[in-house]
Amino acid sequence: MDNYVSSGTFWFTLALINAGLAEQKNRSRWNWFLLSILLGPIATLLIVIWRAPEPAAPSMAHRGGAGYRDN
Repeated sequence: MDNYVSSGTFWFTLALINAGLAEQKNRSRWNWFLLSILLGPIATLLIVIWRAPEPAAPSMAHRGGAGYRDN
């Protein structure tokens, strides 16, 4: 029984660490936490190996979109 508790604690702690790593690489913290619960150390490897996604180009939505004109 103790082996199950310690391995479960390890798996949960690893999932928390992976969530933090994912956030540092601009990925969804929650999605990687859940994926880490399922895959464990394999998810850690994927987070470390995969490059961070390129930042999206800034949108003009905050300026009124494409129809914005200077007056």
